[in-house]
Amino acid sequence: MSQEAFNRLVQIMNELREQCPWDRKQTIHTLRQMTIEETYELGDAIIDENWKDIREELGDLLLHIVFYSKIATEQEQFTIEDVLTGIADKLIKRHPHIYPPQEAIEGLKEVHTEEDVKKNWEQLKLKEGKTSVLSGVPRSLPAVVKAMRLQEKARQVGFEWESAPQVWEKVTEETGELLEAVEQGAPEQIEEEFGDLLFSLINYARFLKIDAEAALERTNKKFIYRFTRMEQLAATKGSTLSTLTLEEMDALWNQIKTEPH
Repeated sequence: MSQEAFNRLVQIMNELREQCPWDRKQTIHTLRQMTIEETYELGDAIIDENWKDIREELGDLLLHIVFYSKIATEQEQFTIEDVLTGIADKLIKRHPHIYPPQEAIEGLKEVHTEEDVKKNWEQLKLKEGKTSVLSGVPRSLPAVVKAMRLQEKARQVGFEWESAPQVWEKVTEETGELLEAVEQGAPEQIEEEFGDLLFSLINYARFLKIDAEAALERTNKKFIYRFTRMEQLAATKGSTLSTLTLEEMDALWNQIKTEPH
């Protein structure tokens, strides 16, 4: 990172905080939702592999980091320098295989693979005072992402299936339990079993080395494209989807699936 460029951003933030009524009014609470939105916008750009938008959204997120740090400085809590120093120190501490500590740390694996690094990372966090390997998963994460993170963290202490076929057996088992609950007509049990099935499918996606959240979002985008295309085709024929039969809409859908996209 160019020190000059970073300092320029910090200086602009200082000036905006002092001179702009909108920037001066913001708090950590008013910024929170905007930060979440910016993160999702970055996520969209990553899925689309749109490097121009990725660069722009990274800039927006960096602005938010500087903004929070400016507010914290005003509140005499911490500075942007504290943020930078803190993450640098954490990276060094969490990578003892790259930056050997003065004293050996018990319980760590010798690092040969990516998985060894992850397992050591979780062990180091526990040594820092974390009460559970799951404690670092944010409560407000979207459910699919949270399920992935919970499973990944549990894996680091050995709580994991050995193979994909075993996980698929669990998916089949949960499917049967869901269908049984549906037959019994118990709403709460149906919801619980449906959740168990989703959790198992997300686990199976991990074994297939698929990002379940990204996969579902790609399907969402595909559905949006095909549905809006179906609306367009109906309009060219002087009608709307609401006037078509299900069979007619299905025919349009199948036609769209054969179109190059």
